[in-house]
This record gives sequence, C-alpha cells and structure tokens, in this order.
Amino acid sequence: MQILGIIPARYASTRFHAKALAGIAGKSMIRRVVEQSRKATALSRVIVATDHEAIADHVRSFGGEVVMTSADHRSGTDRCFEALEQVGGSVDYVINIQGDEPFIKPEQIDLLASALDGKTALATLVKPITDPALLTSTSTPKVVLNDLSEALYFSRQTIPYLRDVPTENWLEHHTFYKHIGIYAYRSDVLGKITRLPPSLLEKAEALEQLRWLENGYRIKCVVTDMDSYGIDTPEDLERLLERHRADGTLWPES
Repeated sequence: MQILGIIPARYASTRFHAKALAGIAGKSMIRRVVEQSRKATALSRVIVATDHEAIADHVRSFGGEVVMTSADHRSGTDRCFEALEQVGGSVDYVINIQGDEPFIKPEQIDLLASALDGKTALATLVKPITDPALLTSTSTPKVVLNDLSEALYFSRQTIPYLRDVPTENWLEHHTFYKHIGIYAYRSDVLGKITRLPPSLLEKAEALEQLRWLENGYRIKCVVTDMDSYGIDTPEDLERLLERHRADGTLWPES
C-alpha cells in the first residue's frame, strides 16, 4: 500500500500572514509538521504542496520535498489533488496533513492509515468530546456516526440534540465526537471529489466534507484519544506553546 502524505501550505492568511514560516521553538511551523509526519511509519513519502516560493525554498533548505501548486485553490483537498497529479507514480491513498498543526502526532497518521484497505474511499479521525466548552463551540465541528463508524453528518452545532436532558448534563448521557481535520483519500476518489460543485450543506456549514456526503460518498471515521490543535492566529500559537510548556510535551530539542 503506497500512502502519500501531502501537507498543503498556502502563504496568504488574513489572520496569520505567512504562518507556515512562523517560528516555533527554533524551527518553522511547516518544518515541525514535516518532521512529525516523517515519523509516521505508514507514509511512503511526505510532500509539502505550496503556492509560494518563500515556503518552497524554506522546505528545500531543510531537505523537505515540495511541489508548487496554484494560488487559486479553495481548499486543501484541491491542493492535494494538484500535488498528486504532479507527483504521479503509483499512489493508493493520499493523507492530507494540515500545515498548521505542528503538534500532530505520527501515531495519529498511522491510526488513520490503519483504516485504508483499498475499499475505503475516504477516512478521517474523530475524538470523544470531554470538554463542555467544545460541545457548544461552533468552531469545533462535530460528527455523528452509524454502526459502521461512518459519518452520518458533520455540523458546527451540537449533534445529536438530547431531548429532555439538561444541556449541562449532555456529556453524562451520550458520547459526542469532535472532528479532527486530517483526511485520507483513495487516489481515484480524490480526483472525483475535487470536480464536485460546492453543495448546499457545505455552503451552510462551511464544511467541505458535507459535499462528499451529499454526493453519496462514505467517510470512515476512526476514533482516537489523541487531540489535535490547528493554529489560525498568532494568539493560538502562543496559547498552544504555553500549554505544551506547562505539561512538558514540547519537543526534546526545545
């Protein structure tokens, strides 16, 4: 099984300009993501897909592999497909690793890869919610699963709604899942989903995976107890650094 890890890294960002190049304990964010991804045993290669020469030059400077992609892509999924087309060769699956998650664990990548059997079209990770604040946060997408651990629906709202149970007691009566935004695509499926037009549910929730569900694709969900933290602003980065310093989980060389 040939599994290609692709890290989309665009330069422009309204809330954190050039965040891929932001320094984190002596190394750039994108380098942290690449180094963590390379530790995953399931990946045959790890490639950064970017739209800017500054990021590309930096990745090459530390020995990373990079491909240039269009600046017009609307999603990391689209950028992954262009990168796959450029790389060519025999690739069974692509795993899309978020370029703004420097604390990604290689075990998370390997866990997702364990669901890829040639039949699975799409897969992602989910984690049980234990923090009441996340349960009601519209910044945290939630997902409900069927008995085959496939996604039924993703929403920024809390799903399911527990009728006749006080909201403050919901976590005691049901297992709610947050979505962790790392995706695996079978190579042929990746090409197909990038050609789909934006869907009504996708536009409503601003969640691209709803486009795939609306078009009949199944998304396998793998449950993990490992969390994931995306960085959208400089303040997000500082909060995460403080948290990891406090619990001693920064990288050994830091």
